[in-house]
Amino acid sequence: MAPSSRELERLAAGIRKRLLTMIYKGSGGHTGGSLSSADILVALYFHVMNIRPDDPAWPDRDRFVLSKGHSVEGYYAVLSKRGFFDDSVLDSYGTFNSPLAGHPVNKVPGIEVNSGALGHGLSVGTGMALAGKRDNKSYRVYVLMGDGEHGEGSLMEAAAAAGHYKLDNLTGIIDRNKLQISGYTEEILRIDDLRMKYEACGWAVRECDGHSMEELTAILKQGPFEKGRPSFIIAHTTKGKGVSFIENDAAWHHRVPSEEQYKLAMAELNRKLEELNHD
Repeated sequence: MAPSSRELERLAAGIRKRLLTMIYKGSGGHTGGSLSSADILVALYFHVMNIRPDDPAWPDRDRFVLSKGHSVEGYYAVLSKRGFFDDSVLDSYGTFNSPLAGHPVNKVPGIEVNSGALGHGLSVGTGMALAGKRDNKSYRVYVLMGDGEHGEGSLMEAAAAAGHYKLDNLTGIIDRNKLQISGYTEEILRIDDLRMKYEACGWAVRECDGHSMEELTAILKQGPFEKGRPSFIIAHTTKGKGVSFIENDAAWHHRVPSEEQYKLAMAELNRKLEELNHD
């Protein structure tokens, strides 16, 4: 039986603790975007996607591509928690010869493709979805993108191709936290017209609260939104979600907490877990 929204919220709080520990102990990582996308990843991997952690290459599995590959710490934590590899592997992050690099690599169980060269993930996902259609497979493909990433023109090329081929087995998700490494997206390159752009390419578009497990699981389970059209979800999120002094601060795009900051963050997340456990 699929976990409840409250159970998913507990999982997400635990994932936030784990990814912060990885970044702190590994002395590197993309903190803000990993925190903002944690709920989306948990909803996908623990409620929505049809996968087999004990058989990562199962031919009929749903596929996932982390196009914003720099936010990999949360992705690793979710894969480990879901059972693709042991939690102890996470402790190697940031060390010499660790299998866990600073961007996703497909040698890690559960990862489909190396990613993180921004703007490429949707092209890869479109190819996977097209292959599924032509092979008469029932699997779905999910691609998680960043909003700063939408400054890359190749995303719109992929969006146009997916619409042209009527890939209704493809769902694109944007982690819409409104910040990128150098500031607010709307000041650097305006993308508030994304709904219009994707609809013009033939996609069906929906919006949701990217931190509401009820909304996320409901909208992700709906795919495809319309037959013959790929689905696009604008998930409104907060960069650094879950840690008050990290939230909405572009300086935390890539930043390692000090010992004091790490302890403060853990205390906040522990309080959140206590609230979730007692409600």
